[in-house]
Amino acid sequence: MSEPLGKAAPVPEAAPPRSVRVVLLALMIAMLLAMLDNMIIGTAMPTIVGELGGLAHLSWVVTAYTLATAASTPIWGKLGDLYGRKGTFLTSIVIFLIGSALSGMAQDMGQLIGFRAVQGLGAGGLMVGVMAIIGDLIPPRERGKYQGMMAGVMALAMIGGPLVGGTITDHWGWRWSFYINLPLGAVALAMVTTVLHLPKRDRDHRPRIDYLGAVLLTVGITAIVLVTTWGGTEYAWGSSVIVGLTALGVAALAGFLLVQTRAAEPIMPLHIFRNRNFTLMSVIGFLTGFVMFGAILFLPLYQQAVQGASATNSGLLLLPMLLAMMAVSLIAGRVTTDTGKYKIFPIIGGALMVAGLFLLAQMDTETSRLTSGVYMAVLGAGMGFLMQITMLVAQNSVEMKDMGVASSSTTLFRTLGSSFGVAIMGALFTGRVQDEMAARGGGAATQQSAQLDAASLAKLPEQLREAYQVAVSSGTHLAFLVGAAVAVLGFVAALFVKEVPLRGAGPRSAPAEEDREDDGTQRERKEGRLADTAV
Repeated sequence: MSEPLGKAAPVPEAAPPRSVRVVLLALMIAMLLAMLDNMIIGTAMPTIVGELGGLAHLSWVVTAYTLATAASTPIWGKLGDLYGRKGTFLTSIVIFLIGSALSGMAQDMGQLIGFRAVQGLGAGGLMVGVMAIIGDLIPPRERGKYQGMMAGVMALAMIGGPLVGGTITDHWGWRWSFYINLPLGAVALAMVTTVLHLPKRDRDHRPRIDYLGAVLLTVGITAIVLVTTWGGTEYAWGSSVIVGLTALGVAALAGFLLVQTRAAEPIMPLHIFRNRNFTLMSVIGFLTGFVMFGAILFLPLYQQAVQGASATNSGLLLLPMLLAMMAVSLIAGRVTTDTGKYKIFPIIGGALMVAGLFLLAQMDTETSRLTSGVYMAVLGAGMGFLMQITMLVAQNSVEMKDMGVASSSTTLFRTLGSSFGVAIMGALFTGRVQDEMAARGGGAATQQSAQLDAASLAKLPEQLREAYQVAVSSGTHLAFLVGAAVAVLGFVAALFVKEVPLRGAGPRSAPAEEDREDDGTQRERKEGRLADTAV
């Protein structure tokens, strides 16, 4: 089922449009599985704890999945480059489904945590596989037409996840929160197996897996994610655990970089970072992840505590941001396909992200839902210009044989950015809320003041409730202000993006072709690997 190994994939032959649409549907289902899972499980967690117990280990149900996903992402990308994307992608789906089935059958919290790690291991290959296969099938210029579809899947997961999770848990039981993946995954498996046909490569050598690099990268990523997850919550930032994990992570990643310079088949070949556009897209992806997931975390908190929304309604109130993101992504994709131009989009997106976050930082206890919705739409539009363009430009900046590692690296940087964003903005938010409550409310409420939901808030005395609302507004202001400062860095990075013709963009002039600054890409062009493709 997988294509043979070779140095580089030849240009894919023209594929029937209907066949491509069926493959894309299967890929979108797989993408939905990867994104929807945590959203569904979040609403089922109280019921799970009630049946299995183990409240002290509750956070590990999410952490185990996140760790396994982040650590395996770059490894899946490299395996796809070495052994063929179709077989690797199918393997990741099977592992994800096995983890889902086992999680649904878990009898205690320890089993659930372990099975969630298995599920996360498969999830690490789902998103990377989707992006890399799209990179193989569809030329970058044509790929813009499908950006709205990918943004729509993301919006559907973020909005529908909590609603679906709550409905399933109430009517079928929490185990079906995991079992629901099985029929969807089976459909994706069948469609990919029968319809997906990727170009074959000539096998000229046996690959040598970079086992040491894989271990060092896994240790480094695991340590970093644990630091951002535990820091300021489970352990103080200056505790021996956090300091030790930080030192371990830095040492492991330094060792990983050294190994990558010597490995025959490096997990993350460093030469791809010699291309300016690829490096800039990695930076912008990290910063976008930082801002996006921080916003998704704190906006519902603000809406519940200050604007009085229920948990379900706070998810629906994110619609202005998500719909703006989806619409803008679709428009940007169409324009990119029609014109072949894309540099303006990261610049506009960066500017809108800064503006949106700055506007959100101005919200207080008097801000209406309409006003906050407009602010969220501005932020969503900025993210819409960036979310898929970063992947498109990153893939266009590398040789075909590195498509997997390019996709996985970009995904990894976005994931790490989200971890840092949630950790840093969360620490600032919690600290500010507790400081404000100590000054205004005092008493025992200070200890849990950053964790009150709308129902708990309604039970507080009016004076204490007002103090808490002011505290949350203050914490939100600080978190989004920091987010705006971070987004400025993304805007600056976007200014240095170089307009390189997208592959599949039709006839190109000699000067434009020579404009490529990456030596590896020039070699690829000379060998005829960057010929235009058609879908």
